[in-house]
Amino acid sequence: MAAVQHTEAYLGFDFSTQQLKAVAVDHKLNVIHQNQVHFDSQLPEFRTEGGVHVGADGLTVTSPALMWVKALDLLLEQMKEAGFDFSRVRALSGSGQQHGSVYWKKGAATTLQQLHHQRSLSHQLKDCFSVHDSPVWMDSSSGLQCERLEDAAGGAAKLADITGSRAYERFTGSQIAKMRDERPREFQDTERISLVSSFAASLFLGRYAAIDYSDGSGMNLLDIRSKKWNEALLEAVCPGLDVLLGKPMPSASVLGTVSSYWVRRFGFSDTCAVVAFTGDNPASLAGMRLQQGDLAVSLGTSDTVFVWLQHARPALEGHVFINPVDWRHFMGLLCFKNGSLTRERLRNRCADSSWERFSAALRQTPLGNNGYIGLYFDVMEITPRAVGVHLFDAEDNKVSSVSAEAEVRALVEGQFLSRRLHAERLGYSIIPGSRILATGGASCNKEILQGSARYASTSLLWLAFYPPFDPDKIGRTSSFFIWKQGVLDQSDVSFFDVTKEAPEARLATTPQLHAHQVYNEMLQRYGRLEKKVLQELRS
Repeated sequence: MAAVQHTEAYLGFDFSTQQLKAVAVDHKLNVIHQNQVHFDSQLPEFRTEGGVHVGADGLTVTSPALMWVKALDLLLEQMKEAGFDFSRVRALSGSGQQHGSVYWKKGAATTLQQLHHQRSLSHQLKDCFSVHDSPVWMDSSSGLQCERLEDAAGGAAKLADITGSRAYERFTGSQIAKMRDERPREFQDTERISLVSSFAASLFLGRYAAIDYSDGSGMNLLDIRSKKWNEALLEAVCPGLDVLLGKPMPSASVLGTVSSYWVRRFGFSDTCAVVAFTGDNPASLAGMRLQQGDLAVSLGTSDTVFVWLQHARPALEGHVFINPVDWRHFMGLLCFKNGSLTRERLRNRCADSSWERFSAALRQTPLGNNGYIGLYFDVMEITPRAVGVHLFDAEDNKVSSVSAEAEVRALVEGQFLSRRLHAERLGYSIIPGSRILATGGASCNKEILQGSARYASTSLLWLAFYPPFDPDKIGRTSSFFIWKQGVLDQSDVSFFDVTKEAPEARLATTPQLHAHQVYNEMLQRYGRLEKKVLQELRS
């Protein structure tokens, strides 16, 4: 039996914006195979740029559904040529770019069920989409439909309370409504609507896969507490929409086994299980193995914050999704547009373009920055909706300038005060054992990690700060899928039991003494000053 265990493999897919990636791991979470297909370069016939088509209005952004199918054909052929043994795969799952939608044409279900193993998937499915170009997360053309959704819910705040987010143009509910409004003939010819994640799972099942709770809660249609579609919102989009969407299911659901097509074409075992795919954001939370009380910060061009929430308090800013690891809990997501580019601008201006001098400025200035606080919005921010640079002294008076060292600290402290403030507004709270997990480009920079982490972010949040995960060892898709291995093995094995052999993050720094006292007081001030700035911008 032990020898059999050592031959097992688990396969994860990531249908992202620019590429399709596959990661296979063994029972000890060691990566045994990786492969990817880049859409622009390897599938040039679809003429995408960055994996998408941008409409003449500059607002409509789509991707060809058939491109994703052809990418899967190509990827698996590459794996076969590389000698990957598909018969080892005990189960597969994965993630898809969140908010994208796929429109299956009437009759597509029959085609999926009757796939012939001697023909490619793309050849057989080329006529199975009523809408050939799928709206994706970059689309911002459904403003009118967003207004209707909020009206149907009783206002933006009520919609956020029900679904976890106010209406967003990229969210699937408004995209479906726009499709019905502007392309009624194609919509009438649609028999099923999938998210990118459930679309991918459908390809392996040979039938329509359920939308999982986590990805479904990024649609502005799912009640995040009852885990059911909200009838009033469905009616506002399209009567009978529940039939087109199907019944949502927990993210841990085993949907079935791979269809005979995959068994005969690539040699998959006929017992290979297909576990529900989910969105890329929920997959990231699971991939980083976030626990209750943890906070993950992705420090990139934009900063993204992920938090595990036991109780949800949805707000007009940010998003609350159903937790993919435990559907009884929630996850919060906040995006801050002014991230690394703002830090780089201050590094160039205040630290002679040197990260070493940037870090030295943090070391040379005290916690709390002698009362100076900065709100830095080089471009219009998402959370909150504000723009401009706003500096304040210890008496909350606006000032035009401070020393270069003080401005570096004002930026870093201000950014992390903002992250904590808005996370707490969604329901996040610090508990014993809480950690910060860092990922993203800036977290790979030693100076940023040891400088701004030790002297600002960790102290600010009283947490330990961890370096980024190695994506080659425990990538987003494989990590997310491995959790599901436990569901398949035995129902009483938790996600954390299953992933205990995964590489652990190393402790990079610890909070400074008395830091929580300094930053608790600053957090209250920051909240008042942010409110003041927003009032000024609106007047």
